[in-house]
Amino acid sequence: MKFTKMHGIGNDFVVINCLEQPIPEEQLAEVSRKLNDRKFGIGGDGLILVLPSKMADFRMRMFNPDGSEAEMCGNGIRCFAKYLYDRKLAGDTHLRVETKAGVKTIKMLTRGGKVESVRVDMGQPRLRRSEIPMRGDDTERVVGEPLKVDGNRFQITAVSMGNPHVVIFDDNVKNLDLERLGPLIENHKAFPERTNVQFVQVCNSSEIILRTWERGAGITLACGTGACAAVVASALNNKTGKHVRVHLPGGDLVIEWTGDNRVMMNGPAEEVFEGDIPL
Repeated sequence: MKFTKMHGIGNDFVVINCLEQPIPEEQLAEVSRKLNDRKFGIGGDGLILVLPSKMADFRMRMFNPDGSEAEMCGNGIRCFAKYLYDRKLAGDTHLRVETKAGVKTIKMLTRGGKVESVRVDMGQPRLRRSEIPMRGDDTERVVGEPLKVDGNRFQITAVSMGNPHVVIFDDNVKNLDLERLGPLIENHKAFPERTNVQFVQVCNSSEIILRTWERGAGITLACGTGACAAVVASALNNKTGKHVRVHLPGGDLVIEWTGDNRVMMNGPAEEVFEGDIPL
């Protein structure tokens, strides 16, 4: 099977063109586990499939290293767009992509015929408890709500960007034991579909530092939907404005929560190498 290894600020993916190489549905979870294995496979934070769409230009599916399917992937969709344009599968710098979180609108910035950065309309953030989803009374928003985890008490803000996120503010995210806390919060009984976990350190009104534990993947160098959720949560808690540079371990994203309640994500995408692997 032919593949392409790509990354968005260190969040890395194995991309398969299923327009040419379809994979049977019943094999997708196992293929993702095999290809994303960093010891015995290619290695990645996710498997991205390029598929045809009846409602948009193309359809993207993304599977985590544990074989579970994610509704949406912010860094992944930028890589997806670059893959299509650089290979002339998409003839325009504007693209509509179908995902499990709805159709996303993309604008690509190019240099020398190749995509350099991508702007994605990530849609409206979902803030109701039932939309996260999160157990409990369906209050309008979960903002600064206490959550007990293994003897710790966190103030959480919950945001869905098509996939669930819990945002927690901390003055020193570098020293957090993310490897211990991440899975405890991800699998907390409050979240029936598990959750991504974002720890945020506020630098000033237009900059934050973000560390991520991704549902089904673990610690990653970047998370696009997580960056969007973190900016929405920061604004809801009056810690920043709505146009924020997010510093992640793998690089920076610029996120804007616009006046018409849409979240715009701007960031790069890179191709690393191509290859073949037996399945």
